[in-house]
Amino acid sequence: MRIGIGYDIHRFDGKRPLKLGGVTIPHARGLAGHSDADVLLHALADALFGALGEPDLGEQFPPSDPRWRNADSRTFIKTACAAMRRRGLAVGNVDTTVIADAPKLTGYKRRMSRAISALLGVAPGQVSVKGKTTEGLAPGKAGIAAHAVVLLTAAQGSRLKARGRSRGR
Repeated sequence: MRIGIGYDIHRFDGKRPLKLGGVTIPHARGLAGHSDADVLLHALADALFGALGEPDLGEQFPPSDPRWRNADSRTFIKTACAAMRRRGLAVGNVDTTVIADAPKLTGYKRRMSRAISALLGVAPGQVSVKGKTTEGLAPGKAGIAAHAVVLLTAAQGSRLKARGRSRGR
């Protein structure tokens, strides 16, 4: 069993659509960032990489590299999932929290959960997406933050591997 924690934050920017958890959400402002700035998928990717003991998102997909300019954040999750599968691991569950005063996420959380579960190849019940406001504190109206926790377990029928070596138990 391995656990990872991820966090990300982006400022608002009116130049692009708002994407959260792989879902485009109608809002006057999107988020600024080198990639598509999906703060929820970024936090999830960091949680996955952390559980694997891998370098963080910024090291693996540096903003200084033009290949990642406006990149779809689902690419980051797919890369983490491929590394997870190579090690004989599977997602047990994911718990996420989006911190934003706007937009209200009540009507979108289930869609985000389903989009993330499809991306990870797990049942929607294994992915929780919660929304919280800042009560006027940071990031407040300036942007959106997200936290993610992921539990990885041994995949059915495989042996747990640590950095390519089988772990005998």
